[in-house]
Amino acid sequence: MQVVLTQPRGFCAGVTRALEIVERALSLHGAPVYVFHEIVHNQWVVDDLRRRGVVFVDDIEHVPADSTLVFSAHGVPTRVVAHARRLGLKTIDATCPLVSKVHQQAQRFVRLGHTLVVIGRGGHDEVEGTMGRVNAPVYLVNTVDDAMALDLPSDVSLAYVTQTTLSLDDTREVIATLKARFPQLVGPDVSGICYANQNRQVAVRALASRVDRVLVVGARNSSNANRLREVAERAGVPAHLVQDATEIRPDWLEGAARIGVTSGASTPELLVQQLIDALRTRHNGPVLPVLQLPGVQEDVLFRLPAELVEPVA
Repeated sequence: MQVVLTQPRGFCAGVTRALEIVERALSLHGAPVYVFHEIVHNQWVVDDLRRRGVVFVDDIEHVPADSTLVFSAHGVPTRVVAHARRLGLKTIDATCPLVSKVHQQAQRFVRLGHTLVVIGRGGHDEVEGTMGRVNAPVYLVNTVDDAMALDLPSDVSLAYVTQTTLSLDDTREVIATLKARFPQLVGPDVSGICYANQNRQVAVRALASRVDRVLVVGARNSSNANRLREVAERAGVPAHLVQDATEIRPDWLEGAARIGVTSGASTPELLVQQLIDALRTRHNGPVLPVLQLPGVQEDVLFRLPAELVEPVA
């Protein structure tokens, strides 16, 4: 058996920035630091921060006055920001800059008089945040069927924005359907969704052509990790999402000479290495070979909020 790793995998720049924001908030303000929703969708990361004094809340009414509150990487609705200010909380925004870009696009389309459609998965924190950033009716579509069922006149001035962690193939199909129904449709190029999402999906497609199984390490509530599993399956390879090495099932490995491994954008590399170690213990032959495929070397860095940057003498 051989293990084949994708490149890139794991943390993207938005996740790295969000986690550093929480780390610095802990260092500057001390525990507890409160975070609205999970800072990123990975239970290992959340549990680790919780042990160090981070308190995750879904209702900011539970945050004591004068406390430090961090908004998650997925972004939050405007009403949540306003509510935190009314409560006198010290807020720090860890929204991924690429998600903030989607917020700005949505607000611009509404200012220009367009009817707004958000392409995304209902209930996801990012989608809730985007829809809550505009003061106008917003229509949510997730699938081609949703786009076909959209009850609007064909000559409406329609604009769309997208959740950053979608499957690029699915998103293109939804946009094409909307364009066919609403000729005046405008919106950003699908290639602008998220550099990290694109890179990881392209890497998984390349991986799928070389392996017999794909294991994606990521949280079950991670949209981008679930999309990686779907991309591998669409390429014709059985794929499974595991939160950590304990979830590997022996029957997944039967008859597989090459196991492909990747991870979601909010998955620590430690969990990938633990999975490889678990595969080693199941390997009956000589030393388990591990091959890393070539891929995009990501060097994207996002600035931290000004209040967390130490002044330079």
